Amino acid sequence: MRIFKALTVIAALAATPVDANPDAVRDTIRSQIDAFLADDFARAFSFASPNIQGIFGTPENFGAMVRGGYPMVWRPADVRFLDLRDEGGYLWQNILVTDGNGQRHVLEYQMIQQENGWKINGVRYVRATSPSA
Repeated sequence: MRIFKALTVIAALAATPVDANPDAVRDTIRSQIDAFLADDFARAFSFASPNIQGIFGTPENFGAMVRGGYPMVWRPADVRFLDLRDEGGYLWQNILVTDGNGQRHVLEYQMIQQENGWKINGVRYVRATSPSA
């Protein structure tokens, strides 16, 4: 029973972000978006987690996916940071992105902390809202 309790405590500590500094999380996302705006896919790729890097393999593949699947992130007109929450041991940063046509999109960024800082471990599209919303 003691071993089970000890493992439970260790698992809980391992799932808790070490540094939940909102500014550091937001700086990572902002830096990646800035890299996309400059078409610097190698730099944008550097903000992706090892898991994401493994899936796409190269900055070029990653850039093609973002251009095709997340054009509002590749060329945002405006980015606003919303809530940051801890869920299941991951930090989720919501952002509101306005695209060039004035359409608003809410996205959730899953963030993980690595030895060299926060990395983006995935992005979920939540919804689009009207320009007047």
